[in-house]
This record gives sequence, C-alpha cells and structure tokens, in this order.
Amino acid sequence: MQKRSRHSASPERRRLLRALGAVAAGTPLAALAGFNFFTSEYTIGRDELQAQIAKRFPVRQRYAELFSVSLRDPKLVLDAAGNRAAITALMTIGSPLMQPSSVEGIVSVSSALKYDVPALTLRLHDPRAERIELQGLNGRDAERLQQIGGLVAQELLRDYPLRTFKPEELTVGRKTYEIGDITVQQDDIKVGLK
Repeated sequence: MQKRSRHSASPERRRLLRALGAVAAGTPLAALAGFNFFTSEYTIGRDELQAQIAKRFPVRQRYAELFSVSLRDPKLVLDAAGNRAAITALMTIGSPLMQPSSVEGIVSVSSALKYDVPALTLRLHDPRAERIELQGLNGRDAERLQQIGGLVAQELLRDYPLRTFKPEELTVGRKTYEIGDITVQQDDIKVGLK
C-alpha cells in the first residue's frame, strides 16, 4: 500500500485542518460562527439580517421639495426561487399640498444582492417597488402618490447594506477569503467563499 504525502490531501481536508489550526492558534470562535469549512460558505440567518435592517430604520427622503416619504417597521422576506430579498415597510407620504397632510400605506421593494468589496458589505442591488398600497385614496391621486412612493422607496433602498462583515469573519488562520456567489434561501443567505 502506497502512503499518501501530506501534500496530496483533498482541498476540503486542508480547509478543515487550517480551521482547526486557527482555533488552536486562538482565532475567536465568534469569527467562525457562520463559516462552514466543508462547503466554503458563510451563512447569514434571516433573524440576524432582520435585526441589522431594523437598526437603520426609519428612513426618510424628500421628493421635489413638495413631498416627504418615510419608511418604518421593515420586514425582510427572502425569495429563494428568485434569488432576491424583499423589504416590506410601513410608508408615510406627507405634503402641505394634501388634505389630509399625510397618507399611510405599505410598500414592498424586491432586490437582487451584490457584494461591495471595499466595504465588505452585502447590499441590495437594483431594488424595484413591487407593491404599494395607500389607505383611503383611489383614482389619479392614488396613482400619483404610489408612483412617488415607489420611486422614493427604491432610491432609499438602493445599495442598502444588509450585512457588513468584519475582516476577522473572512479570515481563518492565515487565509483571507473573498465573497463569491450569493444564494438566497428560505431562511438565510449563503455566500460562497473563495
């Protein structure tokens, strides 16, 4: 029987040995929490993402100096089939030109995801307002306010940060990983590490 040299170990085995070496060398376990050594993936759960998003709301922006649009109470929905993430939020559109001066509603914005390398951040990319419902309005007024609300919501959530990685989360031992493929699943987002 021929002996295998230590250089002929499989890539998975080498990653596992590096990870075990990193733990032995004192790399914090928290830095390894979402990292799967066997599949070279980092998993971010929906609850963690939801908590990060909630910290950054409410958000507000003016439109044409006549309208103010604010979003609050965001809820994250993960669309595995479309490989997209969606944020549904309560929306308020206000203007001194309106009677009453503000209207409440709900907006859902769906988005692809991208990774911002310099910022180490997973971001929304090219968001689209998919659903807008305003209370107590119909006809042309409702259509115009829905258009305004949709445009502002898309602008507010363009390049919106979902998760920023700490450098140590992407480092095991002496190896620093880069983010590869981003896969949205029903309860989490997996990012490939290369």
